[in-house]
Amino acid sequence: MENSNLLVGLDIGTTSVKAVVADSGKVIGAVTTPNSGMRHGQIVDIDQTAAAISRALKGVAEKTNAKIYSVVAGIPVGMLQLETATGFASVGEQGTEVNNDDVKRAISSVIHSAVKDDRDAITFLPSRFLIDSKTEVDDPRKMIAHSLGVTGILLTAPTGPLHNIKKAIERAGYHNNFFVPTPLAISSVALNESEKTFGSVIVDLGGGVSTATVIKDGQIKYANIDLEGGSDITHDISAVLSISKNDAEQVKLDYGFADPSFASKNDKFAINSVGGNGQQMVDEVYLSEIINARLEQILTRLGKGLAKHHALKQPGGIVITGGTSLLQGIDTLTANGLNVKARIYQPDQIGMRNPIYTAAYGIINYAYKMSEVDYLVNGVIYGFGENIVEQEASKPETSKVSKSIASNSETEAKEAYNRTKMSADNSSTDEKNNNKEKTNGLKDFFKKFFD
Repeated sequence: MENSNLLVGLDIGTTSVKAVVADSGKVIGAVTTPNSGMRHGQIVDIDQTAAAISRALKGVAEKTNAKIYSVVAGIPVGMLQLETATGFASVGEQGTEVNNDDVKRAISSVIHSAVKDDRDAITFLPSRFLIDSKTEVDDPRKMIAHSLGVTGILLTAPTGPLHNIKKAIERAGYHNNFFVPTPLAISSVALNESEKTFGSVIVDLGGGVSTATVIKDGQIKYANIDLEGGSDITHDISAVLSISKNDAEQVKLDYGFADPSFASKNDKFAINSVGGNGQQMVDEVYLSEIINARLEQILTRLGKGLAKHHALKQPGGIVITGGTSLLQGIDTLTANGLNVKARIYQPDQIGMRNPIYTAAYGIINYAYKMSEVDYLVNGVIYGFGENIVEQEASKPETSKVSKSIASNSETEAKEAYNRTKMSADNSSTDEKNNNKEKTNGLKDFFKKFFD
């Protein structure tokens, strides 16, 4: 498939890896594959995690007939640390028009001054720019200024775990363009503008970790992490019914309810328990009571953290997602247990109507909606326009391979991209259009660069 607007979102979870491919923002394929290389949200085996990433990306590539070389990956809220940060850059003594380089220097000063040892910047969310220390603006470019200040929220992650994620992606044979904070990615698809502005809680019930994140004014305000999830429920079922974990996972999905009141004693299923004498019949109520016991513990712990920070009265209530939210009655259980309104979110695109895909879908949606200033921020953090790591846009099988190119400015980066594209196309027509390509806007360039 030849497409310059292709983007791949990667959600590396404890029990599974999810990959979603979108063309110009429209989902065209999604795949999930088991992951045995992580425990409670942390990579414990890079090779196994890399193998899961490879299976997911190869699977979605085959499904969509696309060539995938790079991805945009999510960073879970448990790894994130937020702090307000300020930066400053001199523009010109006589007053000069602010350009991209001035903005990047101001952002760079934020990152270099605020990032602590053993942590790396994930992204910076500018809240305001300050022209000459007095005029607040959203985008200072093309304005006359002597100096440029910027204030916003810097999000960082621990260097060690971040390195492990990067290494797993690289070992799988792919390049990660940049990271997206998973809670913001989820909020971009699961919450409407009012819910993001006035306040909502996203409860993400994953396989190995459950999280509750407060989103207000479009930003992360508070997060509570519980190191238990769907895999712990599966373990409980396996232990109580004396069946294998694979069988426990299957009966959980087929017959389990989050709220036992939704189940019926008359509905039963057969199991082959270890040491048992033939098949035994188990009713759905008994199974659901096992599930409910663990879920109530998780929700109670998350609720205590939210209550302590006065976060249970958000106007938007609680929005539940993640694989464990597939259990019927989870919204009722949450609403009654925490005395809040609650609803379940899952993507509604064909082939992806499952809450396990929420984060991966949110990642590509978040990336497509990034502003030009956001691209400049990521350019500073991840080196766009300074060192272009090997990138290969999706091309037909006959395409030549584009190579690594180094450039030292935004203009050179654009020219480098154009040269790469010409090499891949091997077309004299493209060469005639080279000057036209060079004039493309910054956002258009980076959208192509990310393919």
